[in-house]
Amino acid sequence: QVQLVESGGGLVQAGGSLRLSCAASGRTFSGRFMAWFRQAPGKEREFVAGIGRNGDTTTYADPVKGRFTISRDNAKNSMYLQMNSLKPEDTAVYYCAARLVYSIPYSNSRGYDSWGQGTQVTVSS
Repeated sequence: QVQLVESGGGLVQAGGSLRLSCAASGRTFSGRFMAWFRQAPGKEREFVAGIGRNGDTTTYADPVKGRFTISRDNAKNSMYLQMNSLKPEDTAVYYCAARLVYSIPYSNSRGYDSWGQGTQVTVSS
């Protein structure tokens, strides 16, 4: 499996920005679709953004579209999530994940086999 480690979370006021990083190691990275998920207290883990194996395709959940940007650098085995115009409802633990089962929709966490430990993002009002 791919080993994933997130970083960059923290506390920020509404309207601020954060940049999350996901460092990967292991046998496969460039050949995998990657995604960011988040989970807030009392809520299910939800898809945030995904990116194709070469970074040429991206997709976003409606609540973050226009505010977040996902990117990857395969040469550095890294993935990123630029988060702008943050809102209190963005508060959650954010996870990066590597997709395994491509027959399962990309927004479904069941299709991913590698997960980071998560990084906390807290947005105050």
